[in-house]
Amino acid sequence: MVKISDLRMREVINLADGRRLGPIKDIDIDLEQGRISAIILPGAGKFFSFFGREEEIVVPWEKIKRIGVDVILVDLRDIAGFNP
Repeated sequence: MVKISDLRMREVINLADGRRLGPIKDIDIDLEQGRISAIILPGAGKFFSFFGREEEIVVPWEKIKRIGVDVILVDLRDIAGFNP
């Protein structure tokens, strides 16, 4: 069993290109099924925005390949709008 607070401490890495995507910013939960449906990451280089809005990378749960002790491995090669 893993706590959400523990997941947020892990670095997310894209298997498609080996790039570090940063830590989890938020989690999307399907309340009807009681499951995590996606993790949300801050967009590349968009930690702070002058206009108060930042881009996000939404990673569907199916794209998470492995949750390790220190990192979460995802495969984003087929995600629309994601430019590795």
